[in-house]
Amino acid sequence: MIHSQILERIQETPSTVTLKFDWIEKVLPGQFIMIWVPGQGEIPMSMSFTGKPKGITVKAYGPPSRQLQQMGRGDTLYFRGPYGVPFTEIRGAKLIVGAGSGIASLLPLVDRNSTVMVSAKTESDLIYRGKINAKRIIYLTDDGTYGIKGFPDQVIKDVHPDDFEYIYVCGPEAMMYKVLLALKGRNDRAEFSLERSMKCGIGICDSCSIDGIQLCREGPVRGIGWLRESKEFGMTKLDRSGRRVRIEL
Repeated sequence: MIHSQILERIQETPSTVTLKFDWIEKVLPGQFIMIWVPGQGEIPMSMSFTGKPKGITVKAYGPPSRQLQQMGRGDTLYFRGPYGVPFTEIRGAKLIVGAGSGIASLLPLVDRNSTVMVSAKTESDLIYRGKINAKRIIYLTDDGTYGIKGFPDQVIKDVHPDDFEYIYVCGPEAMMYKVLLALKGRNDRAEFSLERSMKCGIGICDSCSIDGIQLCREGPVRGIGWLRESKEFGMTKLDRSGRRVRIEL
């Protein structure tokens, strides 16, 4: 188990906090760590900052994440990793599509060649507003309280996705599935970061399996060609108990 002191706590939104910490390990965009939350167990967290210092952005979903959010400067963070298949990094024109806290794992990819689409339910849920250094930023909210009213799959055609060398997507699976359908005819040079229940992070528990692979070892990043052949993406997943449940679109 690795441990590091928290250097900075940033309140991004009312429900989202960024924790920055020192760690000399090389981490690639899209990789994740398993964080030990005392009394709660371990939870996977994608890295939102991969340089110096490192950082994670935590949205309050349940008791472990809420407890993690209470930590601040000087507290000790316990974790292991990094794990997972990272995004393919390029220097050319890229389209980055992030919804909700999904924009966190995409943030390390952003550069001046990027067009970034940031989506959230409402204005107060938009993460990193005013902090993303990209060529173009498009904000969307479900209720229209900021930016364009709508969803990524409804707007993506307006930015002409075929003009981009690479496309990266992360967010709720229902959103990603609709974006996949909207990217008609594109079967390569696009990657999605998937989320499944992860208990071990090293391929033992099989709780993160999808279509016969384990996302902790062969994901979380998967290419668009593989996703088009998937029988489970956007359809079903395993819950924490191992029961298969449908994904609401």
